[in-house]
Amino acid sequence: MRIVLLATVVALTAAPARAADTELVFKGQVPDDGLDHFFIPFEVPRGTLELQIHHDDLSEDNILDWGLDDPAGARGWGGGDPADAIIGALAATRSYRAGPIQPGTWRVVVGKAKIAARPAEYEVTITLRGAPTLAPQPERRPYEPVTLGGGRRWYAGDLHVHSRESGDASPTLDEVALFARARGLDFVVLTEHNTVSHLDLIADAQSRHPDLLLIPGVEFTTYAGHANVIGAAAWIDHRIGQPGVTIEAAAAAARAGGALFSINHPELDLGDLCIGCAWKHQLDPAQIDALEIATGGLDKAGKFYTAAAIDRWEQLCGQGHKIAAIGGSDDHKAGVELGSFQSPIGDPTTLVLADTLSAAAIIAGVRAGRTAVKLQGPADPSIEFDADIPPIDGTITADQVTLRAIVRGAPAGSRVRFVEDGAPRPDQEVRGDPFELSELAVAPGAGESRWRVELLIEGKVRTITSHLWLSPGTDSGSGSSTAGEATGATDPSTSDPSSTSAATAAGSQDTSEAGCGCVADPARRPLRGALALLLPGALIRRRRRRQGAAPGPQAVAR
Repeated sequence: MRIVLLATVVALTAAPARAADTELVFKGQVPDDGLDHFFIPFEVPRGTLELQIHHDDLSEDNILDWGLDDPAGARGWGGGDPADAIIGALAATRSYRAGPIQPGTWRVVVGKAKIAARPAEYEVTITLRGAPTLAPQPERRPYEPVTLGGGRRWYAGDLHVHSRESGDASPTLDEVALFARARGLDFVVLTEHNTVSHLDLIADAQSRHPDLLLIPGVEFTTYAGHANVIGAAAWIDHRIGQPGVTIEAAAAAARAGGALFSINHPELDLGDLCIGCAWKHQLDPAQIDALEIATGGLDKAGKFYTAAAIDRWEQLCGQGHKIAAIGGSDDHKAGVELGSFQSPIGDPTTLVLADTLSAAAIIAGVRAGRTAVKLQGPADPSIEFDADIPPIDGTITADQVTLRAIVRGAPAGSRVRFVEDGAPRPDQEVRGDPFELSELAVAPGAGESRWRVELLIEGKVRTITSHLWLSPGTDSGSGSSTAGEATGATDPSTSDPSSTSAATAAGSQDTSEAGCGCVADPARRPLRGALALLLPGALIRRRRRRQGAAPGPQAVAR
């Protein structure tokens, strides 16, 4: 049954000449149809210049998310933000796009984030206005990619950052940019929840921050997992289960638009405390470009699930999928007033080898797997990983190749090693800054081998690179899966892989400073209840919030 049949429509002012406001009131029950979303359609007459939508889930137990479609498609997504949405031709409140108010059928989009009490009910009041109340926002203009220069080098950034255009975040783009640059970052990816409203604001903010690249993105938030669409210039339908809306279609749309489809915090399974945060979609890994092996720094919530995320990444790569390792802070506050388990922008930091500082070049670098993740933050040691035969899209075709790594900024006592097909090679003490090491890698007789580098501090992985893949040359014979020893004197007896977090072929790890033993096996994940006792309310982004919403644009006196 269509939800509109359940709704009560009340026109408080007819106003055919648009002389006064018109209110439409919809009351009804949330349909129990097994779908994650439903829609409340309403008609917008010609001459309407502004809409205001007030919504309420009428419950302390249930959580509903809210968005809006116009006749042409998605207009915005506030998620669990309790504040009214106001949309006009020249201005809009956060999470929504300004633009002409087209006459015709619009829809309030309702997501069933949590239905704990039935019957679940809602009330929505829509005000149609013939005159705007929001002040014009001249800072809105179409997004245009920029190049900040810099040449080919490793650039430092954060690939998972939220501004106030996400309904559960607070900072402006200026606050994000200032904080990120103060931490020495070169770029951030703005990953707003299921909206591209920030696209209209990036150009204005970018003009004030010529030393930090703002890259558009979307956090594709569903109730069975979150993914970042890095470089998204268009909205992608997240309403899984609606006609034609599948996770496969979403990943395909992201890649067709030139963006990356990256899985976020795949092992963060906290149930209702973080709805949909763990990745549970059944998606062909061939459609995944990157995976967030670190969400938040190791001193915060990252200590509980970074190891399990690295395991999951290694297991997927072990199946032959060339997925880049990346990290993201998931910062919602630009580093201000963070809770005990929230990390600031830059924790962790992802290094990307790119031809220049532009969105296209950073995306190309990640797509080619030319990344390294500083699991704690900007001050961690860096690793520049390369080979004497330049890789093409992360793959080297040769019978053998000399792999090289340069470590910078490592403290005394650090150790570094190559990892072949998930198994660590003997490690070396880092002596000097920079410190260089190399290894002769021999291609396997068939298929591909994968190599990466990791740096350990006090026996725990602190920096980790993506893989370079080695495929035998056309004249290769039987080959060998065993590489030569790393250059430099190394005493294998000083290495104790069992005491470190190095991934093994079986995929078990422990990167936590506390030795939590986190692995990809759900039966061995950190206890949900124990972590829940420690998490502050600010981290639990899906909880119901009725107060404290960030203010919208200033209204014009009527």
